[in-house]
Amino acid sequence: MYKNQIVDVFFDLYHTLWDFEKNSALTFEKLFSYYKIDINLPNFIKAYSRINREYWKLYREGNIQKEELRHQRLRTTFDSIEYSVSPDFIDTLADGYIEHLGSFDHLLPHALEILEYLKPKYRLHIITNGFQEIQDKKMTNAKIKGYFDQIVNAEMAGVKKPHPLIFQMALDRTGAEPQRSLMIGDDLEADILGAKALGFNVLHFNQDNTSRHDHCDIINDLYEIKAYL
Repeated sequence: MYKNQIVDVFFDLYHTLWDFEKNSALTFEKLFSYYKIDINLPNFIKAYSRINREYWKLYREGNIQKEELRHQRLRTTFDSIEYSVSPDFIDTLADGYIEHLGSFDHLLPHALEILEYLKPKYRLHIITNGFQEIQDKKMTNAKIKGYFDQIVNAEMAGVKKPHPLIFQMALDRTGAEPQRSLMIGDDLEADILGAKALGFNVLHFNQDNTSRHDHCDIINDLYEIKAYL
C-alpha cells in the first residue's frame, strides 16, 4: 500500500516494539524477591498494568509530574490489592524499578524480524513518551538501537504525544516529509491521531485485537507491516 510512497517509518517504542508488560513483570519479580515481598505476583501485575496506563494518561495530559507518576502508580496498585507498604518503600521500589527495567530485553513477536526487513528499504526512527534516562539502556540491551536513525522522546521535545510539537520535532530532526512518512504505534490517541493531525500516514498496531475505528488500518501482528511496506 505504501511501498512507493514512504521514505521514513516512525515507531512508538513501548507496547509496539519493546515488550513492556513482560519486561515490567520480570522487573517486579526481581525486586520482590530481593526485598522479600511475599505477594501474589500475577495479581499485582494485572492491577499494575491497568493502573499504569491510567497514570500514564494523566502524565501525558500534563495532570501529574514524572515523580508523581512513578510513586502513585505503585501506591495505587498496592492499595488496590490491599497490601500495606510504607511511602519510603514505595520510593525505594520506584527507583529500583526504573533502574532495573531496562536490563530486560524482551521484544514483541516479530519486532526484530520486521526491523531487519525494513532497515534496508526505509529510514527508521522512534518517537516515544518514555523517560529519556533509560531509553538508551532499553534499546541497547534489546539490540535494536542500531536500527534507528533518530530517537525523539517527550523530554527532548518538552511535550508528550499526541502534542503536535513532538511530531514536528521528529520531522525537523529527520528531515522527513509527513506525506512520505508512516507512524506505527499502539496508542490510538497518542500515536495515531497525534501523527495523523500533522499529515503522517498512520498504522495502528493493536496486539490484543480490542480496537475498532475508522481512522486508519489496524494490524494485530507486527509481521503484517510487510503487507504495507
